[in-house]
Amino acid sequence: MNILHLKYAVEIAKTKSISKAAENLYTTQPNLSRAIKDLEESLGITIFNRTSKGIEITTAGEEFLQYARRAVAQIDAIEEMYRNNGRRTKRFSASVPRATYISDAFTDFSKDIDRNGDFEVFYKETNSMRTIKNIISGEFDVGIIRYNSAFEQYFSNLFFEKKLESTMLAEFSYVLVMSSKSKLLKKKNIEPEDLSDYVEITHGDPYVPSMPFIDVKKAELSEFVTKRICVFDRASQLSLLENVPDTFMWVSPMPQEILDKYDLAVRECASNSKTYKDVLIYRRGYKLTELDEKFVSAVNTAKLRYI
Repeated sequence: MNILHLKYAVEIAKTKSISKAAENLYTTQPNLSRAIKDLEESLGITIFNRTSKGIEITTAGEEFLQYARRAVAQIDAIEEMYRNNGRRTKRFSASVPRATYISDAFTDFSKDIDRNGDFEVFYKETNSMRTIKNIISGEFDVGIIRYNSAFEQYFSNLFFEKKLESTMLAEFSYVLVMSSKSKLLKKKNIEPEDLSDYVEITHGDPYVPSMPFIDVKKAELSEFVTKRICVFDRASQLSLLENVPDTFMWVSPMPQEILDKYDLAVRECASNSKTYKDVLIYRRGYKLTELDEKFVSAVNTAKLRYI
């Protein structure tokens, strides 16, 4: 099997276009099409279907591409590792939820990276399903996903199906965060119905998009809240909470210094019985590197401080 052909297939799957992939790979469309045809014949499967709407990945092709992406990522890592006159470049990549205690852990982790050697660090905040895809594809090495404990069986099955190792890092209930000027703070005990006149700040992408929306809505969204602002960027979420007093957000426990920085306050909601889990995931067979272990250690230390 030609390694170059693997790279071709991965690029076509990424761009969903023969012409765009050829452009990115600095080759011609006929050469690329011929290479993919040779690859498909050698494997005895059809990887791509050519349609009037473009490229479609077959079921057999998707299975093959899972392995191809990992192989290409490992080859790229080896090449990068020894590119600088034989000096090894350490690489760390993590895909994580938008959580203050995890971002604090990442900051502490970054401070302690050995500056005497070469390194590359990639850190992406996104939703759980995107993180799972990032790990499966080999784009990222380790991930942390967050899910409602009500979806425990769903994610356990998904880990098994996708050949992922998992380790629970933290379990907690959400707290309410809001501006220190919010009128909600005048209430001694905040109940879900008290939020009906307020605007919820929430993430702009769902955690479990492949499940029936009615199930996710029932488990995740309050029946009393009808006004929401969906935001992808965590810094924007904090800025909204700081400057728009009639907003609130459900969050994992936050460090006091962040609350002080954005002039925020937190309150518990006694009737909130939902629990969430933050879980470390990585591909089965992947061995955690020294940097991976240090990051996980930093996350555990931050968890003890805040959760």
